[in-house]
Amino acid sequence: MIEHAILLSAGQGSRMLPLTAERPKCLIDFSGRSLIEWQVEMLARGGVKRIDVVTGFMTDMVDERLQAIRDPRVEITTRFNPFYKVADNLGSCWIAREAMEGDFLILNGDTLVSEEIVARVQRDSGWPIAVTVDVKPAYDSDDMKVARDAAGRLQHIGKTLTAAESNAESIGFLAFRGEGADLFRNAVRAAMRTPEGVQHWYLKVIDSLASTGKVGTVSIEGLGWAEVDFLNDIEIATRLTDGWV
Repeated sequence: MIEHAILLSAGQGSRMLPLTAERPKCLIDFSGRSLIEWQVEMLARGGVKRIDVVTGFMTDMVDERLQAIRDPRVEITTRFNPFYKVADNLGSCWIAREAMEGDFLILNGDTLVSEEIVARVQRDSGWPIAVTVDVKPAYDSDDMKVARDAAGRLQHIGKTLTAAESNAESIGFLAFRGEGADLFRNAVRAAMRTPEGVQHWYLKVIDSLASTGKVGTVSIEGLGWAEVDFLNDIEIATRLTDGWV
């Protein structure tokens, strides 16, 4: 059981303006709870006891909401990313690098996952690094596409993969166990020391680690999740959370 999770919630969610003009995307309400409160709830149900939240846009507002959570199951700590306006989410991983000790989970701040998904990711798949993936008939340009072999080993991950190369989609939820934690933390450090490091997604680092053979995938095909990226995602996500109330 992995008891530690890192939430990457630094962004504003500019593609959802004007809804995010005065509040970050992670505080959008879904069925009576904010996105981040649903994430905390589902992680807690899955046995997570410590959550580090990387904040950025309107950090005081996020801090206040998280401090109001009185849940004996989980301890929440925030870590401010002062580079959130100029850095992609690899920068948020760098901010949280000291928390990457032992086994841990990473969840993107715009991904809603059911407790069934958390339970599946909590099962040890045998991979030091496990990328949670869904499978669908076709993938578009905005999907974080995945190429994996028949054994589930990750071959490549990225938005620029072609339709022919892609056979799954990353949902933005990863598990790091044993040597996987050190592999990732060291790769984050190395990437952030390059001139273009702040401009990278952290999944670019995962792609670079695929060649080690230590990165696998866990399929959650058929289980409930939603990514909140655009205004038209609100309705889909709300249907999901309505079922959780």
